Amino acid sequence: MDTIAAIVTAPGESGVSIIRVSGPDTYPIADHLFKCSGPLPSERPEYTSVYGKILHLDEELDEGILLLFRQPRSYTAEDVVEFQCHGGGTTAKRVLRACLESGARLADPGEFTRRAFLNGRIDLVQAEAVMDVVRAHSERSQTAALQQLEGKLSQEFDGLYNGLLEIAAQLEATLDFPEDELPESVIPTIRTNIDTTLQKMDSLLNTWGEGHILRDGALVVLSGKPNVGKSTLLNCLLGHERAIVSDIPGTTRDSLEEEFNLGGFPMRLVDTAGLREATDQIEKIGIQRTQKYLEKADLHLHLIDLSQPADEQTYENLKDLIPGKSILVCNKTDLPRLFHVEQWPEEIPIVETALLEDKGYEDLKNAILGLLSTSIDLSARPHAVISERHRHALSLAQTELQSVKELLSHEEVEESLVMAIPALRESLTRLGEVTGREYHEDLLDKVFSTFCIGK
Repeated sequence: MDTIAAIVTAPGESGVSIIRVSGPDTYPIADHLFKCSGPLPSERPEYTSVYGKILHLDEELDEGILLLFRQPRSYTAEDVVEFQCHGGGTTAKRVLRACLESGARLADPGEFTRRAFLNGRIDLVQAEAVMDVVRAHSERSQTAALQQLEGKLSQEFDGLYNGLLEIAAQLEATLDFPEDELPESVIPTIRTNIDTTLQKMDSLLNTWGEGHILRDGALVVLSGKPNVGKSTLLNCLLGHERAIVSDIPGTTRDSLEEEFNLGGFPMRLVDTAGLREATDQIEKIGIQRTQKYLEKADLHLHLIDLSQPADEQTYENLKDLIPGKSILVCNKTDLPRLFHVEQWPEEIPIVETALLEDKGYEDLKNAILGLLSTSIDLSARPHAVISERHRHALSLAQTELQSVKELLSHEEVEESLVMAIPALRESLTRLGEVTGREYHEDLLDKVFSTFCIGK
């Protein structure tokens, strides 16, 4: 492999900037650029730091500290140094340019972590956890990502993979027996082992809901007719004035999305255009976007104005509420009540509020957490949870394993065994793609393309 370099700190003003170099020419580059008293960087022990000046072409670029790491005990399992210089984009760029002119090349997005995977220091699940830690939106998200980085989720997948290997060995061994000499207990034992593995797969698949919320944030969509208090609710939840609040119906014509944290769970709040028959073309587009958000929503907060009588549009909106995903927010309880509905939607939590008077806000937050708790144990400690990529691969592996189980139920034992083995191998392949036991360049490109340069 060649030697790569990149700025690993975020752009902008800061106290310190870090430039990382990794690869076979790391120490020759460090010796060339970093001038310090005493031994050269290449002659110093690993896990040490040294103060000095960074010089290139007889020009002093900065003074700073050099951190020294040696293979295989570094982030990439290669020789690595990190130049720590003064913060600010100009200095960091000059030091990086000096590294590139001294023999390194600019690292691709995620290439440091990709090398850590290829060099066997971490598996693919742990590699993905690096960006989960960086992108964590809450303490709960970060704790789950750290557990994944420590290998807790990898252990689950490794256990499944090893269990499938054992089943494969048992199946392969049965082919050595003539059908009439195959012990009666062999096939039932294999089916029992398959059932156990399928149950473990189900347990892992059930963590996806929490994983989706922790990584992406729960999509919480606010809907309702114009002027019912959606923008006021958005501002209340965020704790600051983000949306324009006006008595004029139709003020919000486009969707407004903001991040919000509730009970350790990241959420994406979306204030939408009011639902009504619109004649304005721009407002029509806003309402269409509202419908699209509602189709994707993890939680739907539908607001009604108790000070206004119900009409046909109100009843149509109430019919669309989905149990388990919706909360009906009855706002403006501080005004005379003119709203009356003969039959409320069944199994939909109802929260009464007077948002401008700051009433009912805590009840609403508890209702939101109550809906989340139907699929997530909010009292449990955060744990490593699967991502969408893990879920896809695991689902394919489970489907193949289920077909193996069905084949082993057929009366024609020998023929079923011959057909079951390729399906089991495919299940192993899909499972191996999760941790990287099985991988191809396209898979790695897809995973690491989401990383930033410097990771």
